Amino acid sequence: MEQEAYEREALTYDVVVVGAGPAGLAAALELIGGDDAASESPTVCVLEKGASVGAHLISGAAIDPRGLDDLLPEWAEQGAPLRVRATEDSLHYLTSKRAVRLPTPPQMDNRGSYVGSLGELGQWLAEQAEAAGVEIYPGFPAAEVLYDESGAVCGVATPDMGRRADGTPGPGFEPGVEVRARQTGFAEGAHGSLTQQVIERFGLRRDAQPQTYGLGLKEIWEVDPQRHAPGQVAHTIGWPLDQFTYGGSFLYHLDPRRVAIGLVVGLDYQNPYLSPFEEFQRLKTHPTIRPLLEGGRRIGYGARVLPEGGWQSLPRLSFPGGVLAGDAAGFVNVPRIKGIHTAIKSGMLAAEAVRTVLQAGGNEADDLDQRVGASWLRDELHPVRNIRPAFRWGLLPALAYSAMDTYLLRGRAPWTLGHEPDHQRLQPAARARRKVYPRPDGQLTFDRTASVFLSGTHHEEGQPCHLVLGDPGLATRVNWAVYDGPETRYCPAGVYDYERDADGQPRLRIDAINCLHCKACDIKDPPQNIRWVVPQGGDGPNYQGM
Repeated sequence: MEQEAYEREALTYDVVVVGAGPAGLAAALELIGGDDAASESPTVCVLEKGASVGAHLISGAAIDPRGLDDLLPEWAEQGAPLRVRATEDSLHYLTSKRAVRLPTPPQMDNRGSYVGSLGELGQWLAEQAEAAGVEIYPGFPAAEVLYDESGAVCGVATPDMGRRADGTPGPGFEPGVEVRARQTGFAEGAHGSLTQQVIERFGLRRDAQPQTYGLGLKEIWEVDPQRHAPGQVAHTIGWPLDQFTYGGSFLYHLDPRRVAIGLVVGLDYQNPYLSPFEEFQRLKTHPTIRPLLEGGRRIGYGARVLPEGGWQSLPRLSFPGGVLAGDAAGFVNVPRIKGIHTAIKSGMLAAEAVRTVLQAGGNEADDLDQRVGASWLRDELHPVRNIRPAFRWGLLPALAYSAMDTYLLRGRAPWTLGHEPDHQRLQPAARARRKVYPRPDGQLTFDRTASVFLSGTHHEEGQPCHLVLGDPGLATRVNWAVYDGPETRYCPAGVYDYERDADGQPRLRIDAINCLHCKACDIKDPPQNIRWVVPQGGDGPNYQGM
């Protein structure tokens, strides 16, 4: 029986925000209590697909407090969980055995920032929002965009609960809930599934470059107190990645005894045999990193894509009935490896534009792009727009260009470099060098199964697979035959594998129960045949302190 045969409960608000990350929560707070708020605040609801606020939030995270300064100027007195200030910053170029100290570019200088947990910050922001009157519903993913008779967005709907894998209602079946609103804010994070739908429907990327992404992998370790230096920040480029694969590592000393270590790999890499997860494990064996982790204990693991397209990849931010904000739109300063403060500011500006629309009785916040262009977001993002795309020329030419762009041109180049979609960059396996990675030792390096366990990932068995193949045969005809099954390597959770059917032919097996919701497959799949949709409420990782 089809979903339309079931009557859905409907809730109505002035504004519904999809995603309880920094952008969505900042938008909600600004709507309720901004300086220009109407005498009667709008009703605001935030839907969050994680079982709790923060459960799906993951970032480095070196946090520039500028966004918080604008949103909640007294955040320190109010108890925001930013406790460890960055005290020392370094950048090194790694070879397989050595680390060469490089000058730290001004945009990478973290002094004045804080190292901490995005999940904890999200939880704290949610407390402030709820205290102000925002209704937040964790475990309620938005699975469908609702449109009115004019074609404008008028809200979202949550998925049906209790459907079997074949789509039929199972025991305890409950139809989804429609959340209708005059304005809908999409702040789902990078490559949000509903965000992609509205971008396509309204042609929001018509005048923008394609978005490009990096896959960030992160672990939390408890280390020997003698080796721990709270506030110390280190970044590296070079090994274990080759000269034509964009990426780099971060190492942040948190509090107490904890360090966050991670590797970001640009998803425009070309070799189908490259595995970002395995490269991350190799990174930890470097002679300058191994001593810090040896004898320690790994207590957390996770992965998520981040937008790297920069200013030129920002889509139009408004459309009939809604707005985009945060990583869903692409507000990340890639050279700074920061997007939390820009996400907060973009959420605030989206809220200001939405409030104006609500007061005027219109349906599109068509001044949002102008608001962003007149804010410090443009001052920060536009001057560095050419640094990330320059790395397609290779590491050394890109470093030379970045130095020229930063110190000579000062971000005022009369040109803007473009991007190619990440899935178009992959080479056929026949043209690539096969990579063989060492087996994990279980002490410093690990396999994906043990890593996913640390993420707390859970998906209820029996529900429809949330990784949908448009044409199941393409996996064999294209991915396997041409690229030798790259999804088995770019997925950081071991979701994909190939097995032989009764006739001995390869067949793609999807273990969606392991999915970290990183979105790498939706982005990197060569024929764009994999579509990520939300699973039922609350499923996915359960990050703690990430």
